[in-house]
Amino acid sequence: MKVLTVVGARPQFIKLAPVSRYLRRWHREVLVHTGQHYDDNLSEVFFRELEIPAPDYNLGVGSGTQGRQTGEMMIRLEEVLEREAPQAAIVYGDTNSTLAGALVAAKRHVPLLHVEAGLRSGNRAMPEELNRVLTDHVSDILCCPTETALRNLAREGLTRGAHLTGDVMYDAVLHNAGIARQRSGILARLGLEVKGYLLATIHRAENTDDPARLRGIVAALNALPGPIALPLHPRTRKVLAQQGLALAAHVLVLEPVGYLDMLALEMNARLILTDSGGVQKEAYFLAVPCVTLRDETEWVETVEAGWNTLAGAETQRILAAASASGAAPRAPAAGGATLFGDGRAHVKIVDLLAEVG
Repeated sequence: MKVLTVVGARPQFIKLAPVSRYLRRWHREVLVHTGQHYDDNLSEVFFRELEIPAPDYNLGVGSGTQGRQTGEMMIRLEEVLEREAPQAAIVYGDTNSTLAGALVAAKRHVPLLHVEAGLRSGNRAMPEELNRVLTDHVSDILCCPTETALRNLAREGLTRGAHLTGDVMYDAVLHNAGIARQRSGILARLGLEVKGYLLATIHRAENTDDPARLRGIVAALNALPGPIALPLHPRTRKVLAQQGLALAAHVLVLEPVGYLDMLALEMNARLILTDSGGVQKEAYFLAVPCVTLRDETEWVETVEAGWNTLAGAETQRILAAASASGAAPRAPAAGGATLFGDGRAHVKIVDLLAEVG
């Protein structure tokens, strides 16, 4: 079977790696990179480190407004689908690349499989929420990472084609955590000690595009004891400069880092502060307390387990959550079955392609 896979952003490359590796044993994969993330530190380094084959197509769309970026992706993806005539298509997650791939496949009547289906934050102001809802409603096979995701789909009447597969990001961590321990030298390069620093990431539009929220987060980082490693998304760096927000000297501002370096930073941190869904999960997998810089999360399991605290963007709430994080229970050790599956989600996902074969 010829399977068209559409990706475009850092989290999707991580999810793609275990699925693509197994998929190519049994099917022909045509890999399309939309170019949504085009910086080497956000794109090509992940292909190298995760040993993902080079894309068959790179659409080079780049950045832009929500509508313009998604529309340009659809125009170029339709040309690829016409040329390749795949028997199935796969999209991942909740980015504009996800939605563009889903709409084009659905309109071309190509059976569509959505990896990471059923996630809901309840916040329709988030572009990601709209992307994931619309993608689920045009997909033929819905691969849910958790029981919660499966229940979310059932509430929307989406039971046909919905399956509990587990989370492919857990598969990726199991495969790469040991490699990161061996290969990454980022702690030595930065002069950081194991459990002697905090790790932070900020990139979501709800934080970067809201001056009050961004000020609250920056004030919290400046008030927390350092050092704090902060791999900074290019968009966040630009907004900080535009708003004249300065980070304290103990906040180590880094260029975006590759996957193995990020795993090393995560597993050795004392605490993680983030607005990233993927980093929330990786913190749980690696048994590191997490403070989420949002008012809600799709990954409610990590909160219910007592491992993740929702702190929003208000300075004092963030500081209080960080202070209390040491009381968190221990997360399941990587390698055992968890709320996110048994490490074989990629196998279950590929096997589900038989439904459209």
